[in-house]
Amino acid sequence: MRLVFAGTPEVAVPALAALHASEHEVVAVVTRPDARSGRGRGLAQSPVRQWAQEHGIEVLTPRKPGEEDFLERLRELEPDVCPVVAYGALIPRVALDVPRHGWVNLHFSLLPAWRGAAPVQHALMAGDEMTGASTFLIEQGLDTGPVYGVMTERVRPTDTSGDLLGRLAEGGAGLLVATMDGIEDGSLRPVPQSPEGVSLAPKIEVADAQVRWDRPAVAVDRLVRGCTPAPGAWTTFRGERVKLAPVSLTAADAPEGLAPGEVVAGKREVWVGTGTTPVLLGQVRPHGKKDMAAPDWARGTRIARGESFTMVEAQA
Repeated sequence: MRLVFAGTPEVAVPALAALHASEHEVVAVVTRPDARSGRGRGLAQSPVRQWAQEHGIEVLTPRKPGEEDFLERLRELEPDVCPVVAYGALIPRVALDVPRHGWVNLHFSLLPAWRGAAPVQHALMAGDEMTGASTFLIEQGLDTGPVYGVMTERVRPTDTSGDLLGRLAEGGAGLLVATMDGIEDGSLRPVPQSPEGVSLAPKIEVADAQVRWDRPAVAVDRLVRGCTPAPGAWTTFRGERVKLAPVSLTAADAPEGLAPGEVVAGKREVWVGTGTTPVLLGQVRPHGKKDMAAPDWARGTRIARGESFTMVEAQA
């Protein structure tokens, strides 16, 4: 089939590469316009755009996929299907109606669970033991369309959202190709989602990534892993923000009686109190500095007995 692929970040590249290597023809790619990033705030192309250009594929970068110039070119391309992976913009009805088989999204959850922008992060933060990916026909609702196929993936105890998303991107690429195959030969028909088990996964904002030390240790662990690498879990110490890499839940040799957020530094480890048992810090990134091992940070900071990480209340 003739495909126009829509996607933007690095996680979409495995699916684009798999489709390009398949029997189908990727005639063009749709991606978000170049955006400013980095400390220099220079314009940067999306990973999908870079990959497409390296492989000689036409790239379309509409500000909104409802623009008439974009729609005119989309009609000229005559796609059979528009596969989508993390494109980052809502597709209006006028664009959805162009390909004869519609727009088919690869979503990184087992729908109807975790509809929204951050399904992997929310699955980790909720403590899900199993997740996966789904391909579905896009309609006007938020990830509500009928499902073509699914793949499952077990969540590992130390998974970060980056780890899990990487595996789902690779496995989901094969699922998306299989879905295109099934649509072409007529063996796949989309099945409506169940009205039961619906959960939402809105974008994780920076404020959401602040650690609440009064919560149980397992909840702290899940939050930090769910926010790694982005937006990055954080806390504050002496009024300055400190970013946190994943923590350890091991209780061996943990000091007793720590208040939530209280920091105790030994020669080779740094413990922090939670609402239950202490957690062991891994890497930290103090404000304006690079990542470092928690004991190195503690030695340089000279933590006094009884000092604690503190919460910053969200602004109304």
